Amino acid sequence: MLAALTQAGFAGAEARVGHPCAGVIEVAVTSGDPASLREVLETHAGPSDLLVSAHDIDLPKVFVSDMDSTMIGQECIDELADFAGLKDHVSAITERAMRGELDFAAALAERVALLAGLGEETIQHCLTERITLMSEGKTLVATLKSLGCRTVLVTGGFHHFADPVAQMLGFDRVVANRLAVAGGKLSGTVTGPIVDSSVKEAVLREEVAAWGDGAVSMAAGDGANDIPMLQAATYGVAYHAKPKARATANGTVDRGDLTSILLLLGIAPEKWLTG
Repeated sequence: MLAALTQAGFAGAEARVGHPCAGVIEVAVTSGDPASLREVLETHAGPSDLLVSAHDIDLPKVFVSDMDSTMIGQECIDELADFAGLKDHVSAITERAMRGELDFAAALAERVALLAGLGEETIQHCLTERITLMSEGKTLVATLKSLGCRTVLVTGGFHHFADPVAQMLGFDRVVANRLAVAGGKLSGTVTGPIVDSSVKEAVLREEVAAWGDGAVSMAAGDGANDIPMLQAATYGVAYHAKPKARATANGTVDRGDLTSILLLLGIAPEKWLTG
């Protein structure tokens, strides 16, 4: 791999094994474009978990994460739609929205409208029966918090799911949409402003500003609506992500679970907390 880097114009490339048990290799170069470096690494070492930075990697002061398919294994709205017998239809819309093929707000409104009339109690049934936490999410959040990092869960999904998920995982703050309910049934609308890609980015910038200019930040997500947030962060990690999100991030986790993020930050397993 070092020969390939040198041939691609990355002079002075050096590599060392960071955590052999996890297959982590740290590569340092003295010249070249970070995007090109990532391309070479993926060609010769992919699929792999990568974090490419033009500077030494520091611990973040802020960590902002998506929820659906990042901190949990499902898309909440798809699972909720299954109780209405509409999962296939809604899932198809969700997939296109996450790939960036549809306007997020319009796609959300369309899907939520299909849930009108569903009993409010279905939300709890869905949360209990369908939603599973992503492997090692507690470890990631607890470890980052122990090192002085503020953690925020921000999602285009719903508070009805995000609040309990955030509590179980230990997040400090939650930003989400809220389903309108009337007479014990879903109204088919969302109350308040939509949490879309611009809001996700704004939340990250707001949290960084609270620490002060120059604070190191990290974001994680998998879909097109996470792209502005991933790009705004010091380290944007595309977690088992859709192609558009993956292409714009400077970090990717394609193989491991959420603890791969800790390894990419240079946090050794003996320093991890289980939450």
